[in-house]
Amino acid sequence: MQPQQLSEIIPLLLAWFPEHARDLPWRRDREPYHVWLSEIMLQQTRVEAVKPYYQRFLERLPDIGALAECEPDVLMKLWEGLGYYSRARNLQRAAQRIMNEYHGEFPRSYAEIRALPGIGDYTAGAVSSICYDLPEPAVDGNVLRVMTRLFADARCTDLPAVKRDIRETLRTGYTDYAGGHCGMLTQAIMELGATVCVPNGAPHCGDCPLRGFCAANAEGNAQEYPVRKEKKARRHEDLTVYILQCGDEIAVRRRPDDGLLAGLWELPHLDGARDAQEAVRDAGQWQAGAAELRSVRKRKHIFTHIEWHMTCVHLTVTKKPDCFTWVTASRLARDTALPTAFRICLPEPE
Repeated sequence: MQPQQLSEIIPLLLAWFPEHARDLPWRRDREPYHVWLSEIMLQQTRVEAVKPYYQRFLERLPDIGALAECEPDVLMKLWEGLGYYSRARNLQRAAQRIMNEYHGEFPRSYAEIRALPGIGDYTAGAVSSICYDLPEPAVDGNVLRVMTRLFADARCTDLPAVKRDIRETLRTGYTDYAGGHCGMLTQAIMELGATVCVPNGAPHCGDCPLRGFCAANAEGNAQEYPVRKEKKARRHEDLTVYILQCGDEIAVRRRPDDGLLAGLWELPHLDGARDAQEAVRDAGQWQAGAAELRSVRKRKHIFTHIEWHMTCVHLTVTKKPDCFTWVTASRLARDTALPTAFRICLPEPE
């Protein structure tokens, strides 16, 4: 991969982007809070899924100060369903640092942005270039795919040294050939990877402004790039999840402050898959009085490295033990951040 080859590629990208860019809500200004929030939300999440979350989040927390002061439960409710909840906690930690150390003004240097909680090389590059036109690339999966196909680069992109090399090559291109349009260049490469040089299925090479320079297109093997390590199989875990209902209230409890879904609300559950009789018997450990079985349903939820296979047991009980918090269905929907893994276990409203 030779940096000088970018001298012809970068102008084509800068000319292509304005006519082909999607109209996305976070592209309507260069406010660092907006760009930062969108980039964090978009990690591991589809654009269409993020749009309503982004709008709702900004309506409730319109600036960094509001995010810094937000009650944790409110923040988690705003994030509910997006997953990877540590992203939201790190957003708030970063906002609090910005308020304390930068008087509420988003920092303007790459090093300062990179030092904020939850911000890595990619997000720091995105904010630095898009908001401030600094020559700092944002290298994510889209960018790695575009670059490895352009140059038929068969190195494994999971290796940190390979990512660093691609980032440094791009940085040279930003400095020498972007003409001060670093933010547009960052978004152009992202957009090309998301809409043309796509991750799933065949790339749309006929629509690509760089097809005349693309080594993989010339070789006819674009789908062989990028080279990745083989993924480990997800670990399967069986759980029995209990919907304990007393009157119009349902039992929930806090998860531990560390580990998977740390600090969020959950439905009571036990390890292993139990049949109906076992489930009713084992629920007795919570001393919730007489239990009547309402329904048993099967659900599955996939995390990055774990797959939960859940037996969801709906029981009506006669007592409300203090080991749980008891909430109405309306409060559960309105105020309680219950992760999707547990929310899918709830019965349909009658």
